[in-house]
Amino acid sequence: MATSGKSRQARSRGNIRELPSGSLQVRVYGGIDPLTGKRHELTEVIPAGKDASKLAEKARTRMLAEVDDRRAPRTKVPVAELMDRHLELLDVEETTRAGYEGHVRRHIKPLLGHLQVGRINGETLDAFYAELRRCREHCRGKGNVDHHRGRGEHECDARCRPHRCRPMSKSAVRQIHNLLNGAFARAERWRWIGANPARQADPPPPAKANPTPPSPAQAAAIVTAAWTDPWWGMLVWLAMTTGARRGELCSLRWTEIDFATSVIDIDSSIGQIGRRVWEKDTKSHQRRRIVLDPQTLALLRSYLASCANVAAQLGIALPETGFVFSRAPDHSLPIKPDNVTQRYGRMCKRLGWDMHIHQLRHYSATELIAAGVDVRTVAGRLGHSGGGTTTLKVYSAWVGEADQRAAASLIGRLPELIGFDSTSNGAQPLPAPLPRAPAPYELIANDLRGAIRSGAIRPGAAVPTVKDLAERYGVALATAHRAVALLREENLITVSRGKRAVVAARRSAD
Repeated sequence: MATSGKSRQARSRGNIRELPSGSLQVRVYGGIDPLTGKRHELTEVIPAGKDASKLAEKARTRMLAEVDDRRAPRTKVPVAELMDRHLELLDVEETTRAGYEGHVRRHIKPLLGHLQVGRINGETLDAFYAELRRCREHCRGKGNVDHHRGRGEHECDARCRPHRCRPMSKSAVRQIHNLLNGAFARAERWRWIGANPARQADPPPPAKANPTPPSPAQAAAIVTAAWTDPWWGMLVWLAMTTGARRGELCSLRWTEIDFATSVIDIDSSIGQIGRRVWEKDTKSHQRRRIVLDPQTLALLRSYLASCANVAAQLGIALPETGFVFSRAPDHSLPIKPDNVTQRYGRMCKRLGWDMHIHQLRHYSATELIAAGVDVRTVAGRLGHSGGGTTTLKVYSAWVGEADQRAAASLIGRLPELIGFDSTSNGAQPLPAPLPRAPAPYELIANDLRGAIRSGAIRPGAAVPTVKDLAERYGVALATAHRAVALLREENLITVSRGKRAVVAARRSAD
């Protein structure tokens, strides 16, 4: 009687029935669906064959064990509904949310949205990531996606083009993986699924940091081109000297510039989604104070005087709380971040380069580190969290100095301005820039080059060591080493491992 009772209990929880095709369908009761409140059953179809009955019984036993261990999915909701619920509960900034919603709308829902949450496994996600890395348009190898200038009837022209597969960037694929991982982890906590399938997938590798800042010559050309418009030249110059983000510069107000202490206070940013613009917290939610060099401070005084004169001519008082960069005469409205990005891209395109304004942030950090400023100080100026970990990963080298030297070191590596007295505290006319002054390592190389060519240091004689040059010129070891490397590239000196650098033979030097 006991065996019969157990058999009835097993049959009530799971049964096997034959389909018209000859296949066997295994059905196991999995509880009540937490969303619909209806009966939830797990099903699996075993193809017809001589071992079909044995395989069906194994499947029923396995499914019963998954239900008992709470490893079986408890709902049949699709991935699309899970992503909607996840985004509703996600606490992130609006710009981040807009990016997530774009990934869900363009990639996750079209490819995975119709699948049940419980049906997703590591193999499914690996295939999904592979498709994104192959083609962001999801052509699945067919290549029949056409790009037309309009959705309605029209005559095709140059704006209509055939499909060309373009892979999605590694960082974007990894961002999608992190979004799916968070959604499935939430579903696992809700007991919708037994295990998070994103942990079973092979996550895309993180993109390697590869900053490409402008060269000193490019930076000089960019600043020169920007100063054709005073407000635009001031914004580009400030981005280059402070390393501030574009949204932070757009939200900068006159009250946040302390002309007495040469410090600007950055505690907000401008966010933009489409045409909607609002003021928000900084990206790292940190308030930071950046020391300005005398030249930049005097330029800001000149720019402030220029803005006040324009407002006075229109009979408007320039408010102290006005935005530093604004197209409104009373500076009541900020510049939109997207406008800054687009204008900078167009300006660089006219100069023959494909660049974006974020590279000025890379330029500021790279030049500071090359000048010997320690990584924590650079991280503080840039607003990187983690005590400089992000800065060190992206920009690599570091030496030891302080924030006051950061301002002085950076300005020494930037282009000089025509007819501008940086020692004056009064407002000066906004100048046009000249090509940059020689960098410290170039000055050292020039001195050594002159000594070699004049015969003061003869062929075969040892040149001063890197340590001696650093002490003599008051620079970092990296700067002195850079000067020696420059002379070596010009075949003026020869360097051997473990030996002093010596002046090359006269024929090579000439």
